[in-house]
Amino acid sequence: MLTKFETKSNRVKGLSFHCKRPWILASLHSGVIQLWDYRMGTLIDRFDEHDGPVRGVDFHRSQPLFVSGGDDYKIKVWNYKLHRCLFTLLGHLDYIRTVQFHHENPWIVSASDDQTIRIWNWQSRTCISVLTGHNHYVMCASFHPKEDLVVSASLDQTVRVWDTAALRKKTVSPADDIMRLGQLNGDLFGGIDAVVKYVLEGHDRGVNWASFHPTLPLIVSGADDRQVKLWRMNDTKAWEVDTLRGHMNNVSSVMFHAKQDIIVSNSEDKSIRVWDVTKRTGLQTFRREHDRFWILAAHPEMNLLAAGHDSGMIVFKLERERPAFAVSGDSLFYAKDRFLRFFEYSSQKENQVIPIRRPGTTSLNQSPRTLSYSPTENAVLLCSDVDGGSYELYITPKDSFSRGDTVQEAKRGAGGSAVFIARNRFAVLDKSTNQVLVKNLKNEVVKKSGLPIATDAIFYAGTGNVLCRAEDRVVIFDLQQRLVIGELPTPFVKYVVWSNDMETVALLSKHAIVIANKKLVHQCTLHETIRVKSGAWDDNGVFIYSTLNHFKYCLPNGDSGIIKTLEVPLYITKVSGNTIFCLDRDGKNRAIAIDATEYMFKLSLFKKRYDHVMSMIRNSQLCGQAMIAYLQQKGFPEVALHFVKDERTRFNLALESGNIQIAVASAKEIDEKDHWYRLGVEALRQGNAGIVEYAYQRTKNFERLSFLYLITGNLEKLSKMLKIAEVKNDVMGQFHNALYLGDIQERVKILETAGQTPLAYITAKVHGLEEVAERLAAELGDNVPSLPEGKVPSLLTPPTPITCSGDWPLLRVMKGIFEGGLENTARMDDDEEEAAEGDWGEELEMVDADGIQNADVTAALEDGEAAEDNEEEGGWDLEDLDLPQEADTPKASVTARSSVFVAPTPGMPVSHIWTQKSSLAAEHVAAGNFDTAMRLLHRQIGIKNFAPLKSMFLDLYTGSQSYLRAMSATAVVALAVERWNESASPNVRGAPALIFNFAELEEKLKAGYKATTAGKFTEALKLFLTILHTIPLIVVESRREVDEVKELIIIVKEYVQGLQMELKRREMKDDPVRQQELAAYFTHCNLQTPHLRLALLNAMTVCYKAKNFATAANFARRLLETNPPVENHAKTARQVLAASERNMTDATQLSYDFRNPFVVCGATYVPIYRGQKDVSCPYCSARFVPAQEGQICAVCGLAVVGADASGLICSSSQIRHSPQITILRVLKSLVEEGTFIASKDELKNPSTLDQMKSSLDTCIQNYDKAIASLDTAKEACKACDKDKDTNKDKKCSPKHVSKVNFMLSAAVSNFSACEEALNDAGSPPKPWIKDDAMVEGTNILLEVAKKIK
Repeated sequence: MLTKFETKSNRVKGLSFHCKRPWILASLHSGVIQLWDYRMGTLIDRFDEHDGPVRGVDFHRSQPLFVSGGDDYKIKVWNYKLHRCLFTLLGHLDYIRTVQFHHENPWIVSASDDQTIRIWNWQSRTCISVLTGHNHYVMCASFHPKEDLVVSASLDQTVRVWDTAALRKKTVSPADDIMRLGQLNGDLFGGIDAVVKYVLEGHDRGVNWASFHPTLPLIVSGADDRQVKLWRMNDTKAWEVDTLRGHMNNVSSVMFHAKQDIIVSNSEDKSIRVWDVTKRTGLQTFRREHDRFWILAAHPEMNLLAAGHDSGMIVFKLERERPAFAVSGDSLFYAKDRFLRFFEYSSQKENQVIPIRRPGTTSLNQSPRTLSYSPTENAVLLCSDVDGGSYELYITPKDSFSRGDTVQEAKRGAGGSAVFIARNRFAVLDKSTNQVLVKNLKNEVVKKSGLPIATDAIFYAGTGNVLCRAEDRVVIFDLQQRLVIGELPTPFVKYVVWSNDMETVALLSKHAIVIANKKLVHQCTLHETIRVKSGAWDDNGVFIYSTLNHFKYCLPNGDSGIIKTLEVPLYITKVSGNTIFCLDRDGKNRAIAIDATEYMFKLSLFKKRYDHVMSMIRNSQLCGQAMIAYLQQKGFPEVALHFVKDERTRFNLALESGNIQIAVASAKEIDEKDHWYRLGVEALRQGNAGIVEYAYQRTKNFERLSFLYLITGNLEKLSKMLKIAEVKNDVMGQFHNALYLGDIQERVKILETAGQTPLAYITAKVHGLEEVAERLAAELGDNVPSLPEGKVPSLLTPPTPITCSGDWPLLRVMKGIFEGGLENTARMDDDEEEAAEGDWGEELEMVDADGIQNADVTAALEDGEAAEDNEEEGGWDLEDLDLPQEADTPKASVTARSSVFVAPTPGMPVSHIWTQKSSLAAEHVAAGNFDTAMRLLHRQIGIKNFAPLKSMFLDLYTGSQSYLRAMSATAVVALAVERWNESASPNVRGAPALIFNFAELEEKLKAGYKATTAGKFTEALKLFLTILHTIPLIVVESRREVDEVKELIIIVKEYVQGLQMELKRREMKDDPVRQQELAAYFTHCNLQTPHLRLALLNAMTVCYKAKNFATAANFARRLLETNPPVENHAKTARQVLAASERNMTDATQLSYDFRNPFVVCGATYVPIYRGQKDVSCPYCSARFVPAQEGQICAVCGLAVVGADASGLICSSSQIRHSPQITILRVLKSLVEEGTFIASKDELKNPSTLDQMKSSLDTCIQNYDKAIASLDTAKEACKACDKDKDTNKDKKCSPKHVSKVNFMLSAAVSNFSACEEALNDAGSPPKPWIKDDAMVEGTNILLEVAKKIK
């Protein structure tokens, strides 16, 4: 038995393999159904809706469905893509033992303890036949794989075969099924749809299992009499053929092997037994110590079996499927079907050579494991596990190659490992003495050599040398001189592949490849998450290897990549040019053409064959983000630049290679602030002042622009900057520009306007402006500052630059290796270059004072009028304070999308489509599916208290529905209201129209700000809580809006918590200490500046009255730092500060330390200082003391504090990121923290961690790039659709087709690079972080690309 996968769980009662994917379903006695990826060893999903044990489970062969039956009398049909049960079939009256889909018809057969077998139509969801006749529990029932037959086994000691041919002929449409309901009742006890064809009697106890042979007219059964019986049938009768005895307890399950003439059975005697069908004898027995076996399952297409037992399940093979082979020049020798075969690569012809095993010695796992060939003597060595390890030596005459009929007696010997080491000498490993026996072709020992390490296998390593394998290392040993030539620590090596010149060797382990030279000097190591199966060297020194599902390459420097995706595992025998020769598991030779351009390009770069690189750039179609990233990583950004059309990538590469002209062109196309900033930095580094100025102008970075004009001596533009600062009311900007210009009068004017009269006086006095100084002295009265005596004042003016305007002398850079050769390949048009240069002189636009708008909330709050008094609540409760009333801030209103009625099409209800297509809670609510919406919100943001959301759920649901009554006598027609989307197809249902949108929340936020300013705290708190409760039920379009939603949650959370503390403070009039603490905590909420000023003023007043002068002084300083525009506030703060500084003490001790950073607990309102443990709300992120864990959040009132949640999803753009990437990001953080590898000694090596982090980073980056490429392709399609509306021929333009194809190929390449990087992470990124999502994504993209073409 070759174990491939094993699980530990509750008792497994049912198993089913998926026919295409590496998945297996296991139904447990606990009622849970598990979905496992047995290749990666990961639990993909679990389904838990049955009440009681689930005894039967089965995958559908073509649909994403599986069926289960349990002790709750229910048959459930599930969709594993939707992760939910679709419907339940009711009818059985007792436990359901087995369920199975029909291979063609939409049928399910079920067996039950109610003594019946039922056949169901899962499309119409009705029972179409009830098979009665058994008089005890029916333990199993299954369809024949080809014919209209059903076999069943029962505890009434019989096996019955039923004929269902009549049932097939009946129509099974839903309408007919409904009409036949009356007839069905009459058929319950003796219907004519399915009749008993045979009753097989012979077992002495109840029969537990019966199954058909896949091709022959045979049936096998197992029973409580501990016997396995074989039955044969024909058109008229069935009879017992033989009985297989050997089990010591009840036989649980039995079946025929699909590809071999064997029967596999398991039993409650804790064993699995394998029987020979032809000889009716036992071949092998596999035992477990403590676990009884209950169920067997076979893969429908592969040589895999699974068995369920008391503590889990096991997936296994009975025999190895890798053919033994050896390559010699143009020839391949391999073992297949008990024959040695010969294949010639040049002619691609194969012949049988000789039979390699005597007839009649069929047994499991006795096929050859390795094959060694001596070309000069035509001798073949075959090693197998027969008799604990043995070899066979054959001499193959050349003239027999064409016939394969020469029978000769092989020379045999003991030893599980034997290889040729010379023309007529071979070495055999004797494990008992740890020696190598050197023998001649007569099988005589000519020499013995002890080995330097405890060896369990030997491999060829050149003439006279052997490579010895131990558990953790390999050694090359010279048998003649008895010397160790080289030694290398490695994982357990399974295969050894030498290059053609014997200079390099590849050591293949289960999940790693180690490349070394002929003396075992390490060159590189490659890690794979999927098993490595084989490999071969090509003529250029590149190692080509296969995994379970890929052909991949490995360069001498360790760089690797994917060449081709495989449907089934293949074993590479030779690589010749662009062709890979390989053997499949059936022993058939295949020649597969590959595209070697990518790895030959990388190899040429590595070997510095730049002429080859130039040729490939001109003649090949190299592209893709992976290739660009590779060139970038290897220091050739200028080469990568010529492959790229995506502007963002071109911009990055242009900056890296110093090509400022291309960078400018790309920045214009992108036109984002961050890119202009980076362009400015690079241009400044190069000394290109014109481009720096242009970049600063595009981002309106006035401070940097002013300084640039200063250092370039452009006083004229510096004067303009002074005017702009004056128009924008930027006091510091005015002062800096006046300082840069050396304009004394302007500086005095600015200081005087800003209220800094003493400084204005000093400036005027020092610089000789006597008239201005006298006027200011008169205003100051007795507070005129004194100037130091004996000092000679000097004018503070900037020095004159050496060069005025223009660029600085630029550094000369020699052209790179590729520059000259690439100029003709991808040169920018001269016209475009001239146009780019002509834009540098663009002047900064001046803005009139009347046109300036206050764009932020702060300005709106500062410049408004005084707030209204609130008699009901007492406002901010400040004495003698007139607060400014907020002026309405002019902002462009965000218009909500209009809802347009779309005529419904027949078919699935729209509400059902909405829930099928969406993972957004709001759309599930709109569809009326409140239950799934609440589950989504609980999973995403931990919401448990849905009471505050009840009215919103109802409003959202009713707002997404409309009702139409055509006439008074007709029923009301319910219509779904959908969001209008111009680019959507008229035949495709859109998403629901939602009554809540982000624009409304912005308006409520403004209203909340206004109520806060007016001191209407109860009203403001209500508005902010409404926003918090609405956000989970809104949907936005773009990722930018998603970020805005998340930012809004944080803003609103701060106000809710602050206002709750302030209202709490007002209730505690008898506790002045607590009042001061709450007022102090309020000032540490992240509020808008005007509100922060009011909170500081409030706290200052409360603490000063309570004689806590030191604390009041702190609030006064913070208040003055905000530059309060209301002079009365500033004056009060200065007075408090002055009075407090005379007596810096506190009358009472507060639980408040402003020097130590802290956050405030949202429930107890106590500080949580940095370093102290806390828990947070998964929705609003409010922080709490650990004692609050598990309670409802006191801030938002919705989520459970400390609950695990995946994060709010409010846009379909978020759903593109698969769970694998989320897991990757979490895994990366665990690796960085060190917690992931705490218990794994082999992973404490820092280099391993660095490699893992780097690989995971690369994986995440490539995934994000792939998603970006898809988005770009989608936008291009939208733009093309608009063009086609105005175009007569309604065809895609060649430019559009080219762009979309390029972006799709880039996405495909990035998915491949993502998977490659994921493989590079190796172990410990456990297999559960990887499944078929990447491969699926690649295949889907390729299909899309074909359709577009």
